[in-house]
Amino acid sequence: MIVTTTNDLPGFVITKQLGVVRGITVRSRSALGNLGGALQSIFGGNLSIYTTLAEHARQEAYDLLVQHAEQLGADAIVGMRYDGNEIMDGITEVLAYGTAVKTQRA
Repeated sequence: MIVTTTNDLPGFVITKQLGVVRGITVRSRSALGNLGGALQSIFGGNLSIYTTLAEHARQEAYDLLVQHAEQLGADAIVGMRYDGNEIMDGITEVLAYGTAVKTQRA
């Protein structure tokens, strides 16, 4: 599956748009994760506990996005973006979305 943030694919022709596809995950921080993050914040720098949590959430949303596109028979996803919202304190939604398309080599 080709996934791109651009609206076209060099070397390919988009033959059919299949619609918007998305992958969504909702994550919360654990009490232990919050404690570790608080300790890391005392020393400054990269808060690796939160970085890892954010990366896992993005990867899960991305994987669900690709699954959704595959279910529609897509060859590629164009215009892919991420979005995130805090639903409530400590609970965050991560959304990956784009347009599923059929392609052929130019």
